[in-house]
Amino acid sequence: MNVRRLIPSTALAGAVALGIVSLSACSGTSDAADKGSDGRLDVVASFYPMQYLAEQIGGGHVAVDTLTRPGVEPHDLELKPKQIGELGEADLVLYLKGIQPAVDDAIAQAGVKHTVDAATLTELEEHGTEVGHDHAGEEAGHDHASEEAGHDHASEAGADPHIWLDPVKYAEVAKGVGSALEKADPDHAADYRKNTEALVKKLGDLNTEFETGLKNTATKTFITTHSAFGYLAERYGLEQEGITGIDPESEPSPARIKELQDIAKKDKVSTVFFETLASDKTAKTLAGDTGLKTDVLDPLEGITDKSKGDDYIEVMQSNLAALKKALGAK
Repeated sequence: MNVRRLIPSTALAGAVALGIVSLSACSGTSDAADKGSDGRLDVVASFYPMQYLAEQIGGGHVAVDTLTRPGVEPHDLELKPKQIGELGEADLVLYLKGIQPAVDDAIAQAGVKHTVDAATLTELEEHGTEVGHDHAGEEAGHDHASEEAGHDHASEAGADPHIWLDPVKYAEVAKGVGSALEKADPDHAADYRKNTEALVKKLGDLNTEFETGLKNTATKTFITTHSAFGYLAERYGLEQEGITGIDPESEPSPARIKELQDIAKKDKVSTVFFETLASDKTAKTLAGDTGLKTDVLDPLEGITDKSKGDDYIEVMQSNLAALKKALGAK
């Protein structure tokens, strides 16, 4: 897999605004979805971060199916024709455009009435572009100062999709998902609002835990195989150094390895992080060459038996504990 599969050069669609629901060309005259035979709203989520939102906000009023099964690397997901067909029968599809090209294509084909693209519910930024990122879609010498007012950074080829790893941005997305469920199932709008408020509070508490836990550390730099933590690093004043950029499967150059060795020495880095759904070979090689330790920093693209926690909140708290240990939190 290369970076172009992870972040397509085509523009991310949609306006950056909370609560926007994108309707396909097949939409009818009513906003309310036709529910399943058991009276619940049939929701299809593209991968775990979207599944978690649907389950937390939808509660007992939704039946959630996830396209990406536990243990499957979401960027490489391939859908079967049956899955694509079933998408068209869903009451609502929740996905994050730009992270799973196969899902993006399938949704375009399926003609689902209610689709929610999480990328339109918060502002995307560029992270992890210092390594392995393809700027071929951008003009040389592009001057950001000359951009028109209101320019949507989510439409740029370098937009980082890992918004769920920042609890604040994830809360913004949660609010938009709540609004979408209210629109699709107005009979239970009050419950969706209540559940959204409860989830936003949990995410706010999590943000406070990260702010407090990472306020005073011996170093602000961490090294990770997958540059998925740009939003998290920016939120809490840290410096992410990715071995391979935003593509978890690409190989680092010898020059990058040497650069990371120098960074580790200069910034007193103690740990090289790897993730649960990708190989730890590169992390262990770098750690061995530099006398560093290794540990898991989970990008939460899926929950498996190897995950340090049973849900989003627990795994994020495990990530916080790992970061505090590696960064020498006081």
